[in-house]
Amino acid sequence: MMKKNYLEDILNCLPSISKQHGRGTKIFELFEALSINSTASSNLKDPIEGKIDFGSFGELKFPYYKMGAIDTLDLFGLDELIIFSFYNINKNRYRKSADIGANLGLHSVLMSKCGWQVESYEPDPVHASLLRRNLALNNVESNVTINEKAISDKEGTLEFLRVVGNTTGSHLAGAKSKPYGEIDRFTVNVASIASIMGNVDFIKMDVEGQEKQIITSTTKEHWKETDMMVEIGTSENADAIFEHLARLSINAFSQKTGWAMVKSKDEMPNSHREGSLFISVKDEMPWG
Repeated sequence: MMKKNYLEDILNCLPSISKQHGRGTKIFELFEALSINSTASSNLKDPIEGKIDFGSFGELKFPYYKMGAIDTLDLFGLDELIIFSFYNINKNRYRKSADIGANLGLHSVLMSKCGWQVESYEPDPVHASLLRRNLALNNVESNVTINEKAISDKEGTLEFLRVVGNTTGSHLAGAKSKPYGEIDRFTVNVASIASIMGNVDFIKMDVEGQEKQIITSTTKEHWKETDMMVEIGTSENADAIFEHLARLSINAFSQKTGWAMVKSKDEMPNSHREGSLFISVKDEMPWG
């Protein structure tokens, strides 16, 4: 007998329990177990016909694919579902978004299903090809522009390191101090964060260590009309981002504290295991 797909229930419940989104709460542990169970028992394991009923987003087609030690099922973890639920509840708040570090395009697909125009940034040509396929499978390619570029503080070209054992961890050279395993190195085009902010009202950013360089290059004016959901990879990056946002008087809200406004460095997430950071001029995070 097929196990019940609880993902729709989880997505619907998450906004109302936002204060329990930090790891370590009983609700997080329960919902995490449910999400793993539902994803593992779903048709998302099929490399050809992979799909799932994804609540308000409708049918989602996302065929199974391995990216080294990580596979597409890992892209549906509870931390990601929290972000997806944020998209859904704010689908009428935003109009234009950027998916920076788009990977295989799951976030771009769901942003487009919210009715947003999406600028999708992915420098790895292998991932970019699969991103195109996934947009077409979900009939959302008309709402998404693919930019085969990385993002940093300025435009140009830089060396990119593809981590063969986990291509979700690939990054610009210098973004991580100790790259691990087999590495493919090649040059990619790079756009500046300044060329994006002001043209979109929401950014999701997962740049594997480059977030410090990107965010500390922003000005107060950049944040006037733009919110950002970002993953922070190290305590060093978290401290630098905290200090920069404090200087600009820009607010940040941390998943690890139930999306409370960040008042100290200790409240900043400093790895993907502590969830995301929401950056905005807003006085509170819009969960309802």
